[in-house]
Amino acid sequence: MKYFLILSLLVFAACTKNKHKTDTVSISLSQEIATLDPANCYDTVCWVPVAHVYETLYEFEYLKRPYSLRPLLAESMPSVSRDRLTYTFKIKKGIKYHDSEWLPKGREVKAIDIVNQIKRLAFLGSSSQGWFLFEGKVKGFNEWRNAVGTDLNKFFAMDVPGIRVIDDQTFVIELVRPYPQLLWAMTLNFTSPVPEEAIRAAKNDFSMKSVGTGPYTIVSYNPSQEVTLKKFAGYSTSVYPGEGDRYAHEHGLMKDAGAKLPFVENIKLVVIKESQTDWLNFMSKKIDMINLVKDHYDLALSPDGKLKPEVTKENIQLQASPTLIYWWINFNMKDPLFGKNLNLRKAIAHGVNTEKYIEIFTRSVAQKANSIYPPGIPGYSPSSELPYMYDLEKAKKYLADAGYPGAKGLPKVIYDVRGTDTRKRQMGEFVQQELRNLGIEVEVRLNTFPTFLEKSRKGELQFWQGGWVLDYPDAENVLQLLATSNIGASNSSLYSNPEYDKLFEELRLLDDGAQKFSVMSKMEKIVNADLPWVMQYYSRNYILYHDYLDNFRYSDIIYNNLKYLKIKKQ
Repeated sequence: MKYFLILSLLVFAACTKNKHKTDTVSISLSQEIATLDPANCYDTVCWVPVAHVYETLYEFEYLKRPYSLRPLLAESMPSVSRDRLTYTFKIKKGIKYHDSEWLPKGREVKAIDIVNQIKRLAFLGSSSQGWFLFEGKVKGFNEWRNAVGTDLNKFFAMDVPGIRVIDDQTFVIELVRPYPQLLWAMTLNFTSPVPEEAIRAAKNDFSMKSVGTGPYTIVSYNPSQEVTLKKFAGYSTSVYPGEGDRYAHEHGLMKDAGAKLPFVENIKLVVIKESQTDWLNFMSKKIDMINLVKDHYDLALSPDGKLKPEVTKENIQLQASPTLIYWWINFNMKDPLFGKNLNLRKAIAHGVNTEKYIEIFTRSVAQKANSIYPPGIPGYSPSSELPYMYDLEKAKKYLADAGYPGAKGLPKVIYDVRGTDTRKRQMGEFVQQELRNLGIEVEVRLNTFPTFLEKSRKGELQFWQGGWVLDYPDAENVLQLLATSNIGASNSSLYSNPEYDKLFEELRLLDDGAQKFSVMSKMEKIVNADLPWVMQYYSRNYILYHDYLDNFRYSDIIYNNLKYLKIKKQ
């Protein structure tokens, strides 16, 4: 039956193959879009439309690895004082916003617009998770947040002492201590400019409408079904990169150096939750690329990991890439059951077969985690080891030490999953079955992705699969997930440890090197001892795309990549 299904899907795809429309690139999104507001978009789904509608001071070089930065809205890299406490930013002249009911036609970006957006991250009325980027780092920022509260009039009337506008093209940020990650922060859409006129007219609500400068504008927006973007005729911020690494040169990615962006007229983002539907849409060219998941492997790949002949004959290309995405089992450390019982957490750490999970749900493509840090960031060590492994006898002993021998007296626990599709349900059921072997009863709860995120923000989850895509390749972006100061924002575990927090403040000031790596090691030992996380795996992605897509290079942290794509003439 399995092979009949595979054959049927391939035949269906071949029979329904459409000629590609030369003015549109279509890709799928795995979940509903939670918001269009750059202050509140903090997941890989909403980042796709937001990153093409809004822009930041800096962006990652598309054709270079390791990752480096280039100016986007900024005129150049900032001027930095000798004590590393004062940064002066200059923005390009003549960058225009999309036409908007909220703005005069042809309104250009000003320095005050970026300042306003940074203030929106602190403004309680925005409820932004991006607050962590500047909290405690900019002079007077915390005090401004407390003084303004949710009053929009005070928002505009009161200045942040550490952020000064010099003129329309220049602003200054003054720090309370060195902050080596500041430039990384300026690549995130959290810091995209938003003008005062729009904030007032929209009453600070940009969840359904946008006011950006990016290469595309939004034509239609249905967050649970489809978003259509159209090329912004007035786009002038960036051009195709003129520098690239060896891979870029060897794969012909340099030929458009200096060309005006974007190339493609329209972008269509289609919400497709089911993997089989995603595959059929890809093979019939209704979408142009696909990130392979477990259900696709038998359809696309031979046992050696190469594309099957029946796929390659359709002129489909494969890019296999390591990522900065990683996964773990997450505990709510304020939960009265899990948060106060280390031995219960240890029982689960030893009671779930991670290697089997990786085999089933990634076809052994993913790499089993050996550290709380993913490969690809400075300070990661391939020789690190976690203090737990799959061992049912140890798991049973820890369960008894937790006060629940044979799980007697242990109430049913709730495992929330990050979606409603079949694969997410199966992933939850795997954990359910593994813990049933210990006598632990688990209720698996399905959630839409926005609902899952909302529960996470409110601390309403008990245990679940945690995951993170690094915003930037630095250990600070990992460790902030467990900092006490980020409870209510990115610290969904609600974990708090004074020693950890003290080391985190020390690490924030350090550049890469032996001293920073030593602090990273100490912090990892604390996390492994307290066990708010049980590490699972680091993702590797297999991306398929039709060969009429030109200039494609996969990255899991470059979200404005569609502006670089071209469609070859057929």
